[in-house]
Amino acid sequence: MDTTSRLLLLLEVVERGSFTKAALSRNIDRSVISKQMSRLEEDLGVRLLNRTTRSFSLTAAGAEMVKKAQQLRELLSETIRLAENYHQEPKGVLRITASTTIGHRYLQPVINDFQKRFPQVEVELHLDELVVDIVSEGFDLAFRIGEPKDSSLIARKIARNRLLLLASPEFIDTYGMPETIEELAQLPSASYSSQSIRVGSIRYYNDSNEECEQITNSTFRANNGEVLLMKALSGTAYVLAPAFMIENEVKDGLLVPLLTDLKLMNFSDMYAVYPHRDLPVRTRLFFDAVKDYLGQKVPIWENNIPNFENLYQ
Repeated sequence: MDTTSRLLLLLEVVERGSFTKAALSRNIDRSVISKQMSRLEEDLGVRLLNRTTRSFSLTAAGAEMVKKAQQLRELLSETIRLAENYHQEPKGVLRITASTTIGHRYLQPVINDFQKRFPQVEVELHLDELVVDIVSEGFDLAFRIGEPKDSSLIARKIARNRLLLLASPEFIDTYGMPETIEELAQLPSASYSSQSIRVGSIRYYNDSNEECEQITNSTFRANNGEVLLMKALSGTAYVLAPAFMIENEVKDGLLVPLLTDLKLMNFSDMYAVYPHRDLPVRTRLFFDAVKDYLGQKVPIWENNIPNFENLYQ
């Protein structure tokens, strides 16, 4: 391993927060990381890390070297992207991250077709409900619901994602068809809840086009949209669902839209997120393929909901 590689390894250790995590990500022993950090200090002739048995901290010199390593990684990435753009045929590894639902329903079909067209492109699809750091984790593209908070990333909206209220016929037989949002709020609901987000209300516009919020009676919470739909299908709760979660449940009569005259606020849109404006050919082509598959104006998932263009407007 040369000095350049060791600098990049130092950066990875710092970004991941420990020698152990860096070793796990590279599938090597922790002692290898420690040895390479010692060699880097010998190469540069300066101490970079203050180490204890369980942790480390950067010296002043170490902090400066980390900044240089970040610049080095960026320069290397730009060089590789520049070279790749001279390839007539896209090739190499395309690393993508998304939530489970997005990956399963909307990315996998595109990946299958994409690799038929460009067999020299390898694809790694990482599915996780948690938002990962695409720079430190080395991802080319991320597909997310909601605009990212990190302003250093490039984010492009690729599809809208409206909401609808759904319940099963069994639920309606049990509780009756609610006629007002106040009536609905008294009924048991299934709602999304995670470490960072908890949805416990319905946001809508009243007849004066003023923003309103109605607290709901949440009796079941989960951090997975498909689980929430299963709860609604059971007939024991209704759900406020983003349209991208719907397949054939409404078409087949398994779920029925409620209060369709209510003007619901839109859910967070779907975004493609990437670390650089200058995308490699394979990344740009895949990005375009996803946009085409999802639909340029009306998202593909809205076609699963009869008459949706006239609901919740």
